[in-house]
Amino acid sequence: MTQEDMSSRWAAEEEAARALLAAPGVARPDQLAGLSAMQVFDAISAGRLPQPPIGETLDFIPIRIEPGKAVFQGRPNKRHYNPMGTVHGGWFSAMLDSALGCAVHSTLPAGKGYTTLELKINLVRALTDAVPFVRAEGTLVHAGRQVATSEARIVGPDGKLYAHATTTCLIFHLPPGKA
Repeated sequence: MTQEDMSSRWAAEEEAARALLAAPGVARPDQLAGLSAMQVFDAISAGRLPQPPIGETLDFIPIRIEPGKAVFQGRPNKRHYNPMGTVHGGWFSAMLDSALGCAVHSTLPAGKGYTTLELKINLVRALTDAVPFVRAEGTLVHAGRQVATSEARIVGPDGKLYAHATTTCLIFHLPPGKA
């Protein structure tokens, strides 16, 4: 597939995903009670639950989440620049952390939560708004009873690697009434 074909495909997938997402917000605990992580992600993707506000702030959205995998697409732009005129590492980090965390989260049953214990990022290429969009693709590596790991990569539609990362997450029981 050519870069132009891939760019067109990514643009269409983003448009379709954005058309279904609800306004940003935070779901109430009663909306999440009894739902597995995949049920929550399905409800967000269908617009039945609000999308997390971080995506609006940093201009990235979930494209696809399935058990053990998460794909986010972002649009780097000048509001994400550092003083050197390239996208700030924090933007890379937030998008990678989302893909990494959702790859882990997507495997959790109702009543389980997670938090990031460790995040390791390698930025391998500068990014500017000359690249219309990139994807963070996260994959579960290991899921245990209390610890899970995942890895992710940020790539452009031309296949160029911009960054890669790994995470270790702590898995825990959520207190009653929390989700």
